[in-house]
Amino acid sequence: MHISLLTIAAAASAIVLPYEAPLINANAGDLIPGHYIVVYKDGVSATEAEEHRASIDSHLMKRAQFALPDGFSEGIKHVYQFADSAFGYAGSFSDDLIAVIRADPRVAHVEQDSIVTISDDIQGNVDSEKTDVTEQTDAPWGLARISHRDPLTFGTFNKYVYNVHGGEGIYAFIVDTGSYLASKEFGDRGSWGATIPAGDPDEDGNGHGTHVAGTIASSSYGVAKKAKVVAVKVLRSNGSGTMSDVVKGVEYVATAHAKLVAEAKAGKRKGFKGSVANMSLGGGQSPTLDKAVNAAVKAGVHFAVAAGNEDADACTSSPARAELPVTVGASTIGDERAYFSNYGSCVDIFAPGLNIKSTWIGSPDAVNTISGTSMASPHVAGLLAYFSSLQPGADSAYFTDYLSPTDLKKKMISYGVYGALDNIPAGTKTPNILIFNGGKENLTENGLVPNGHNMLGETNGNVNREPVAGVKA
Repeated sequence: MHISLLTIAAAASAIVLPYEAPLINANAGDLIPGHYIVVYKDGVSATEAEEHRASIDSHLMKRAQFALPDGFSEGIKHVYQFADSAFGYAGSFSDDLIAVIRADPRVAHVEQDSIVTISDDIQGNVDSEKTDVTEQTDAPWGLARISHRDPLTFGTFNKYVYNVHGGEGIYAFIVDTGSYLASKEFGDRGSWGATIPAGDPDEDGNGHGTHVAGTIASSSYGVAKKAKVVAVKVLRSNGSGTMSDVVKGVEYVATAHAKLVAEAKAGKRKGFKGSVANMSLGGGQSPTLDKAVNAAVKAGVHFAVAAGNEDADACTSSPARAELPVTVGASTIGDERAYFSNYGSCVDIFAPGLNIKSTWIGSPDAVNTISGTSMASPHVAGLLAYFSSLQPGADSAYFTDYLSPTDLKKKMISYGVYGALDNIPAGTKTPNILIFNGGKENLTENGLVPNGHNMLGETNGNVNREPVAGVKA
């Protein structure tokens, strides 16, 4: 019998191949054998997610009677949910069980768990001198720079101009190595939110998270000096952890924020004005982490993330490449892009990141000066807290709704200083924008419409204004 090629092609097209969710390796060099993160498709209900996990539990129970390789134990470690949406779960699974998981049409993708680290910092020197500052006339240069549109001079390099109410009513979640809350710089504004790595103590044994927290909200080194600090430890004291733990930390922030909003609207959380989060860490391209951070932003959390310190395209790492958070590059006191800072269209804005002085571990007075986009990102998280705090709270007669992260992100970018920096790589679509806090301008009189500088951008007043290239949503 003669069968034409057309007939064969038609017959082949009728074959339905079994579903197989993609298996993603975000950090090829830092993968954790046998450990995976499973992410559901959008729209999967809580009931469907429970049914899926029940089927996996059934497989695990049946397999418990069989010997596994030495030291390997199967099981679900974390279950993720953002707001009312099922997100996924993480755990350790053998290859054949992963094949079963990937065959479930409710699964969007499976990502092998990997090691995540803080963005490598350029270390300075620890200083344990007493820092009893009552006025910002000897402020760190980074604070001074973000409160002046013009380049710093001998008369302004240590002057931080700010609203004394900046940060009031804001909870700042530090997703990092923890925070040393005994620092005198935090007063009674610090609390321990969660420790995600199993068996790790509720303390910052590294210093990175404490430095970040200080730039956001400390009395002497913070952008938003009245904000409350909440430590969310996702990395161990050596500065590294797992992607699955980091995602769980992001989920914690979104859940905690939802609880704060509910309490405020019920009149049980007086003065609450919003939540910000900072994540100065990263790794390879992880769609799971990107989706988690985006979900937290959609839940109402103002999120800032570090662009990375590889002097490379920020679009090659997560969460820097995520669409909804504010991705931050680092600048210098001389108004240049820091030599280590990542760049490209995934960067949203720049902030001071070289030789930044802030709080440290070891004693209540300890401070340290270090560098990195890890230090730039908390300047932006602090500014998000600062701007948010100047809006009416839920218990105010003028309250309409919380300012959405997307709206505030756009306004903050529009309000920045355009064309401020040198050393921006040509042809990379890197936005040449430096953050600005408004300085002496009255940001509360008409909401976020400062005198002569509309934050929507109509009459911005930027110097050397240029088109916004590569700005994400």
